[in-house]
Amino acid sequence: MSTETHAGTDGTQPKHTLHINVPPHVYLLPGAAFAVGAMIGLRRGARTAAMQFLAENVHRPPTTVQGWYFYNKTKNYRVLMAGLREAGWSAVKLTAISGTYVAVSEACEYMGGAWGEVKEVASCVGIAAAFSGVYRQSWKG
Repeated sequence: MSTETHAGTDGTQPKHTLHINVPPHVYLLPGAAFAVGAMIGLRRGARTAAMQFLAENVHRPPTTVQGWYFYNKTKNYRVLMAGLREAGWSAVKLTAISGTYVAVSEACEYMGGAWGEVKEVASCVGIAAAFSGVYRQSWKG
């Protein structure tokens, strides 16, 4: 982060400008993870909801044209809602994972020294530790 002072040409007060240097991977990795997570979640959620709707209604198929219309309409709405719900959840999870990776990597680089050289390894170990804690994995194997 740096500051600069620019004096006005007409005798006005100098303007202070604040520059923040953000490395591109700090916002590109979580952004890409959000997009990929949303696409994966939309696909998985929609397929699961379509199969579930079919399984729940296989014993009572519609018999009229109007019945088929409402059957498909209801199915499409449920598939869309389940797909969007899963897309949001998957996007948030994947963004949190990649954001944690970037945060640990940047923290290691900030500490410098030997930590700067092993920042990727430290980030991956941090993510693995977080996963094992969340999913209650033991050290015993």
